[in-house]
Amino acid sequence: MLDATEGYITEDGRNIGGVVMEMHNITLRFGGVVAIKDISFDIREGEIRAIIGPNGAGKSSMLNVISGFYNPQEGEVWYKGAKRPPMKPYQVARQGIARTFQNIALFDGMSVLDNIMTGRIRQMQAGLLAQALWKGKAEQEEVENREAVEKIIDFLEIQHIRKTPVGRLPYGLKKRVELARALAAEPSILLLDEPMAGMNVEEKEDMSRFVLDVNDEFGTTIALIEHDMGVVMDLSDRVVVMDYGKKIGDGSPDEVRNNQAVIDAYLGVAHD
Repeated sequence: MLDATEGYITEDGRNIGGVVMEMHNITLRFGGVVAIKDISFDIREGEIRAIIGPNGAGKSSMLNVISGFYNPQEGEVWYKGAKRPPMKPYQVARQGIARTFQNIALFDGMSVLDNIMTGRIRQMQAGLLAQALWKGKAEQEEVENREAVEKIIDFLEIQHIRKTPVGRLPYGLKKRVELARALAAEPSILLLDEPMAGMNVEEKEDMSRFVLDVNDEFGTTIALIEHDMGVVMDLSDRVVVMDYGKKIGDGSPDEVRNNQAVIDAYLGVAHD
């Protein structure tokens, strides 16, 4: 078993580092409903970590804990070797953690370019007056941020829609724009909440390729929720499985695939 600080090399030659994030005994309640019950797992630097489970398993709630939307009643979140205090989402974003959403959260009336530019807010340091006058530091920042966004647009192959209002785009392209906005924040950890949901086969293949490219070319650590088991098994290095708010499996795709508790959960075997 690997030590938390040790890395390893995958079968395809990718370098996976030590543990960068740890969830220790996380419990999250909404009134009398327990969404997450005493779950622990970690995320290693440079890996693609999948979180899977049937509907209502608590996957999105866990992603919301990681991104600061929810603070658990019990348990601890550790990031880069330090215990993380309760945080707001903007504070988590400052730590280099970005995300996409299960339900697309874009600005429909704004262009693709402007939507992606909103992901650069963390890199904008000029004051309100300087931005209004667009002089000095504000002008320099605008040029630098535009250059960064244009590189992402090229990377995700959406040059042809860069000036199109997002509200006019088909669903698959909206998903790609949301990924672009998250990448614009230059995250060290990228959280993807069902990035393939609602896509056809061709769109899933494109998005899968982009997820792999983000991980490979940018070195971005990725944690994703996904229902398509084919996608999960092809993309992920390790998989944690949730069911009714509990962890029922954790390991490599092959280990999870052959885990009887996981098989039972997806086949709908009755629970006690």
